[in-house]
Amino acid sequence: MLLPVYIYGHPVLRQPTVEIDPRGEEFEKLLQNMWETMYEADGIGLAAPQIGKNFRLFVIDASNFAQRDPSCADFKRVFVNPRVTRRSAGQVTMNEGCLSVPGIHEDIARPAAITIAYQDERGNPRVEELDGMRARVVQHEYDHIEGITFIDHLSPLKKRLLKSKLAAITGGNFHKEYRVVLPGK
Repeated sequence: MLLPVYIYGHPVLRQPTVEIDPRGEEFEKLLQNMWETMYEADGIGLAAPQIGKNFRLFVIDASNFAQRDPSCADFKRVFVNPRVTRRSAGQVTMNEGCLSVPGIHEDIARPAAITIAYQDERGNPRVEELDGMRARVVQHEYDHIEGITFIDHLSPLKKRLLKSKLAAITGGNFHKEYRVVLPGK
């Protein structure tokens, strides 16, 4: 089932998240709905807060970046109850966008490499060291379960320059090809 994506300014994107048990039919249905919603919205990642759920859960399929970063060719993962345990000192700046902030793309500096501990969709513990585009995408989605959007990484000046665009987004004045929930709804 396609789920609506919650848009920038909605309080659910800032709420604390809780761990989720990756067993049972309800979890499987949630995952299926998240994959379907992400693909329909033409996304590469989707976190539970973006669909109104306060769980420590996100899904990623970065295979579209395989030409740019070959390590993304088979990088399709479910991250259940993840914790970033290490961030590199070196940073890389790249352009990012977000399903919850439609129409805005900005250069964001993030650690070049991370280590993340999580459970997969079967509840098996995993630890991965990631760099390149994989690290970038995981950090973007991880931020969502921490109540952070990529806009929060921008300088105060850049945020002021985007103020009218962000106000338009929170008011529903943007082009969308997927179902959304606006702030205040």
